[in-house]
Amino acid sequence: MKAVVMAGGFGTRLRPITEKLPKPMAYVANRPMMEHVIRLLARQGVSEHEVLLYFFPDKISSYFGDGSKWGVSMNHIIAEGDYGTAGAVKSSGTLLDETFLVISADIITDFDIARAIEFHKEREAAVTIVLTRVPNPLQYGIVITEEDGRIVRFLEKPGWSEVFSDTINTGIYIIEPKVLSLIPPKKNFDFSKNLFPAMLERGDRLYGYVAEGYWKDVGNLDEYLNVHLDILAGKVNIDFDGTQTKDRKVWIGEGSRVDYTAELENVLLGKDCVVGARVSMKNVVIGDGCVVENDAAINSSVLWPAASVGKGARIHESIVGTKSQIRGGAFLAERSVISDHCVIGADAVVKTNVKVWPHKVVEDGAVLSSSLIWGEKWARSLFGAYGVVGLANIEISPEFAAKLGASYAATFGRKVALSTSRDSHKMSRMINRAIMTGMLSVGVDVHDYGVTPLPVVRYLSRSKRDELGGVHTRKSPYNPSLVDLKFFDVSGLDLSMGAEKSIETLFFREDFVRADIDETGEIEFPASGFELYVNGFLKSVDTKTISSKDYNIVLDYSYGSSSIIFPRILGRLGMKTVALNAILDPAHTTRTSEEFDKGIRHLSTIARSLNASLGVMIDTGGEKIFLVDEKGDLLDDDAALQVVCLLACRQARHGLVGVPVTASRNIEKIAARYGMEAVRSRMLPRFLMETAAREGVVFVGDGAGGFAFPSFQPAFDGMFSIIKILELLASEGRGIHEVLREIPPTTLIRRNIPCAWEHKGALMRMLALYAKGKPSQFIDGVKVFEGEDWALAYPSQDAAYFHLVVEASDESVAVNMADHYVGLFQTWSKQL
Repeated sequence: MKAVVMAGGFGTRLRPITEKLPKPMAYVANRPMMEHVIRLLARQGVSEHEVLLYFFPDKISSYFGDGSKWGVSMNHIIAEGDYGTAGAVKSSGTLLDETFLVISADIITDFDIARAIEFHKEREAAVTIVLTRVPNPLQYGIVITEEDGRIVRFLEKPGWSEVFSDTINTGIYIIEPKVLSLIPPKKNFDFSKNLFPAMLERGDRLYGYVAEGYWKDVGNLDEYLNVHLDILAGKVNIDFDGTQTKDRKVWIGEGSRVDYTAELENVLLGKDCVVGARVSMKNVVIGDGCVVENDAAINSSVLWPAASVGKGARIHESIVGTKSQIRGGAFLAERSVISDHCVIGADAVVKTNVKVWPHKVVEDGAVLSSSLIWGEKWARSLFGAYGVVGLANIEISPEFAAKLGASYAATFGRKVALSTSRDSHKMSRMINRAIMTGMLSVGVDVHDYGVTPLPVVRYLSRSKRDELGGVHTRKSPYNPSLVDLKFFDVSGLDLSMGAEKSIETLFFREDFVRADIDETGEIEFPASGFELYVNGFLKSVDTKTISSKDYNIVLDYSYGSSSIIFPRILGRLGMKTVALNAILDPAHTTRTSEEFDKGIRHLSTIARSLNASLGVMIDTGGEKIFLVDEKGDLLDDDAALQVVCLLACRQARHGLVGVPVTASRNIEKIAARYGMEAVRSRMLPRFLMETAAREGVVFVGDGAGGFAFPSFQPAFDGMFSIIKILELLASEGRGIHEVLREIPPTTLIRRNIPCAWEHKGALMRMLALYAKGKPSQFIDGVKVFEGEDWALAYPSQDAAYFHLVVEASDESVAVNMADHYVGLFQTWSKQL
């Protein structure tokens, strides 16, 4: 059988050790990682190898030659362009007229490939995807199969709430040649993103084989270290060179010398190495020709060939590149990476997570606390569930922000305009200016709106033809140490995942071109933005109906930027307002839950004492609102969503309303009552706003104080929501308390179920199996119905627990259902 070995990887997230090296040639256990793949295939009888090359192809072809050293025949093919995985195979020109294997050159595995091929033949499959189970499947493509292996669903890079299984795609495929006809020539076409979903839709024989054994995608520096620890712990069956000691804890390469006083445990020592007196090493891989001098201590680290470690130096959980020198007394802290041909001076300190690019020198006694040449933050991705979030001036520093601004702007090309805005905090001002600098540096113009509510700049992006998107900087409303960066597109909506990925690619590769001196961008400070928003706002509501009611409201601005613009709108409507906290106060940008509860109680007391028509707290960012009715009673978020949905449906009487999967079942009943339909969405703001942008949608609510009326804009806008709710109430001549009485009573219970991070994928798989055969939904998490009652469980995005939401007509039934699911999770957790 032929194997197509995919060896074109850049190794971007392994930089700086792959700065001048293709990823398949990075050393793992003293061999290029591709060599482990070649040896595995040779052992299992796959001897014809077509190797697809792209990045530094000569370094691979010169090392492996014709493959005869490993008992295989090897043909090297340099790709003409970046055609994706499937496109690369199709465009390679290789004759593939029999069943063939596709495998990545940058994985470490000991799978029984021969057994997978047998499975493929037994099932008469068109394609068999080799699968494995992992504790954290978020970063991989999840594959869901029937009991016989037939694939029924793909989930590419899911969120936790979509992890219905912990079975993932390993990037190893067994393919029949007829499948090649489905791949367009010389076009970007991927196996997992394009080909396999198309085959699934066609009903082709697409199978998954769950392999036993070890598999690791060496995708970043953490995984690179971890795979070595796994190898030394005996978790993977691969070949070592060298002689094993009697206690089986050390492998010593040919020509190496170890002083008898050295203490070594779980150490792989390459050829021609020298280890001095009283050296301590544990869980370490040492490359060929390395020297470790007396009294040095190395723990959980990897040294590439010809590196040297001076007397008394200490290295902890670090990587040292080829021919680099760690001189006497130096200290490398956890997760530091020293690239090739570097010198770390005597008694110097390299702090945690610092990366040093090739050919750099750290002077004697220096303390290096930030990376040389490259940025400090090396996460797998920049964007999380809620944008880019990080510690102020540590993770999100001016340098980071400038580079991110340049990466974002570079996705558009030269001489376009993007907007920037912020809250009133001085940290936000600093980061905002750094982002602007990055944008200008790649030739993009900037419209800076300064202190402006996020809904306003979203609206302006939709309304102004010359702005293609923007970024809003704010101090986190939930954590005083964090900064949030909110990116949005020309429609004012959160960026798509594809756009986020493009920014991340440019950021990590620094693959953007700075503008020439006369082509740098220009800054404008538009003066008409607020007026454009106000005019569009007032055209989107029935001002006569609102003004005809003698409304008096109590409004808590939460010290946010809505206090700059909303009074202008209220004045145009002639509305009587008692304003609370209507000043910009950066010290109150973030509120604890206790401060929020105290504030809402204060609002309720004042609204009741003044007999106000409505009491409203608008959050600092101007996106969400919290309601107090005409009786002075606070509406909880679930009740508020149902009331506003009822009012919107009664006015529209046709179209769609959008809510998250956590919303009450009453939403469907309310919509149906007025000839409308409810659309359930995933819970993140991105997906709710995408729902709001759909044709025919008249209202969207998130069940957490966010409301969107797409006739104005498909984004959460607290100011517009307040006025629209007053319009809806005015048209009926009623108050919120009276409308609330129309809502059928139900009980909604929310709980958190603790679980280990590494068990989330397995627990989702068990929950999905439990739901099989029962009425259920898999929109976001797993939702199981019992008549009208239901329970929804989904993993937290950022904490070690599952969220559980239960709704039932009777409180005791809801409690029993919640207890039942908590018990299930506890039982399943004990089995893992």
